[in-house]
Amino acid sequence: MSLMEHGTDTTPPLYQKRIPIFTRSVKGPFRRFKTGVLVFAYAVYFLLPWLPWARPDAPSQAVLFDLPGRRFLIFGLTVYPQDVIWLALLLFIAAILLFFATALFGRAFCGYFCFQTLWTDFFIWIEHRVQGERPARIRLNRQPWNPDKFVKVGGTHVLWLLASFWTALTFAAYFAPAPQLVVDFFTARAAPAAYITVGILTVSTYLAAGLMREQVCTYVCPYGRFQSVMYEPETLAVHYDAHRGEGTHGRAAARTGQRTLAERHEKGLGDCVDCGLCVQVCPAGIDIRDGLQYKCISCGLCVDACNGIMDSFGFPHGLIRYDSEQNLAAAAPLAPHLHWKRLSVIGYGVAFVLMMGYLVWSIATRGSFDHAVSQVRQPLFVVLSNGDIRNRYQIRITNKAETTQTFVIRAEGLPGEALDLGNFDEITVRPGHSGLVQASVRLEPTVAAHTPRVEFVIFPRENPDEARRSSAHFDVPGGRP
Repeated sequence: MSLMEHGTDTTPPLYQKRIPIFTRSVKGPFRRFKTGVLVFAYAVYFLLPWLPWARPDAPSQAVLFDLPGRRFLIFGLTVYPQDVIWLALLLFIAAILLFFATALFGRAFCGYFCFQTLWTDFFIWIEHRVQGERPARIRLNRQPWNPDKFVKVGGTHVLWLLASFWTALTFAAYFAPAPQLVVDFFTARAAPAAYITVGILTVSTYLAAGLMREQVCTYVCPYGRFQSVMYEPETLAVHYDAHRGEGTHGRAAARTGQRTLAERHEKGLGDCVDCGLCVQVCPAGIDIRDGLQYKCISCGLCVDACNGIMDSFGFPHGLIRYDSEQNLAAAAPLAPHLHWKRLSVIGYGVAFVLMMGYLVWSIATRGSFDHAVSQVRQPLFVVLSNGDIRNRYQIRITNKAETTQTFVIRAEGLPGEALDLGNFDEITVRPGHSGLVQASVRLEPTVAAHTPRVEFVIFPRENPDEARRSSAHFDVPGGRP
């Protein structure tokens, strides 16, 4: 008889219930670096929509993603859908930079720069300020509900929701003039899309940074899963020096008779005093002493905690440190250092420099307009009653300047009456828009026989020096050899 028939189900659950992690605050260089990155990232994210930037034809906002106008305004640069190659380059550059950093430093991006890390860090700070240090938060979690717990826990969640709401509203401010959006939002005059966006992002930010936290990194984010493919023996990551920490008889608390290095080494004990602070400060709740784990985000807080304990006992730093597996496995480990002379690292670096250089060059050399000339294929040509041969063309001009431009179209090397643009001699195009011109070229048979291609010259009337040339076939009866 099976276990199921006895009423016992041994199938493990597909989803593990979250065990709350209460982190202890810590001081040290890695904590200061994380705080510096957080402050800088928040300053950029929350203040950028409010930075003024004068424009003649758009709101005076430094960064504005103008979806109705089909353009992105980024300081003095206007990006149109025709510049989608820039987006592709940016995505490629971001991926290469991520691979490059991972090959050198492991999950440094996750530990310091990821949005999930930044917002989770801020939410933990709010929790700490309202509920107290780690022991106080643990006691508060275990005690039954009472007015004190209701005020502290409820106040924490209210502040989380306010932070989530302002995060969402700031995101929406990148897609509409920020001052007007805030006024319209609180006076119920904003577009429905604004309320939907802010509502969804408020809830998702609150859940991800306040309730799920490390579970987003463990179960949702794919990067934590495929990072092992990108790790190499030379990659720097947060490691515990087990040889030094365990000794021959394991780690042990610093009691009488085993407080100094000499006493501990005499008894075969390692340098680890088993204080557990490396676990208590970890935002992922792991024990780095168990070895490299996919949950580790390489934030370095355990390094700060361990070094602080080493200082208090007079032991040398580096029991937990950024190091490579290759160096740790050596009989006599050297000082940790970057192993950048590797084919993968150099390849990522070269690809990053090349793509970044091409992107900068493409932006720097972009003109104020784009154009395309295509021949009308049905029919290829028309023979008029007087014997003249006519070909027709479509000329599309896209204005990429911030102001309206008027464009002049000429056919170079042909008689003046050969080019017919219809009822106008020039075309005016608004910023970010395109204009289509139906042109025809009419040539006498003798001239047409010696004109295999027609060269069009297009230039803004206000700036003739920015002339662009484009040639197209001129077909004749019987074709050309």
